[in-house]
Formats: sequence, C-alpha cells, structure tokens
Amino acid sequence: EVQLVESGGGVVQTGGSLRLSCTASGFTADEYAIGWFRQAPGKEREVVSCISPSDRSTYYADSVKDRFFISSDNIKNTVYLQMDSLKPEDTAVYYCAAAARWLITTRVNDYEYWGRGTQVTVSS
Repeated sequence: EVQLVESGGGVVQTGGSLRLSCTASGFTADEYAIGWFRQAPGKEREVVSCISPSDRSTYYADSVKDRFFISSDNIKNTVYLQMDSLKPEDTAVYYCAAAARWLITTRVNDYEYWGRGTQVTVSS
C-alpha cells in the first residue's frame, strides 16, 4: 500500500523554524517527484516546494524562497522541508505528495499520492 506520512508540524513564533518530514512507504520516494503543498483556511491548496527524482532539481514558491529548503534521505525514504524565518502567513496545513514523474511538476492534479497533512501555526 502506498502511503505518505507527514510529521513535524506545530506552533512556533514568528521567526522560528520547523522541519517537516514526509516518510514514504509502499514505493521508493526517489523514483517520484515529491512536492510540499499547503492550504490555509478559505484558500486553495498551493505548491510550496518540489524535488525531482531525475537530477534532484528543486522548485520553491516565491513566497518561501531563501527561507525553506527541501531535501531527501533515500535510505530513510523521507523528504524534508526545513522552514526558517517563519511568518504568520505561513500558517496552514502542509501536505506532501508524490507524482510518478521524472521531472518537477507544480500542478496539484499531477500528484497521485497524498499524505493527510500536518498543521503549522506561526504566532505573531
């Protein structure tokens, strides 16, 4: 069974850091494009960051560039999202997702597998 499980969310003050983990089972994560998405109340789900399996190239949304960093650990079958300098507008449920694609994709509909999400709350 293919499964993605996120962890690492929580409540942090403005300027703080969190590291989210996305652990995959039932498939090899480094053979899929992995994306982190977030959804705030009343807003659409948006892409935050992605990593490709082909050359480990990465994508970051403008709103998180230079603050968030995506990485992977193939031995642990886990993808991480290091989030620094957090802002209240980063508050959302964060989801990881996997797409059977060799290249990066930022489109929500391209991702076949989704985790249940982890809540990130940044207090001002």
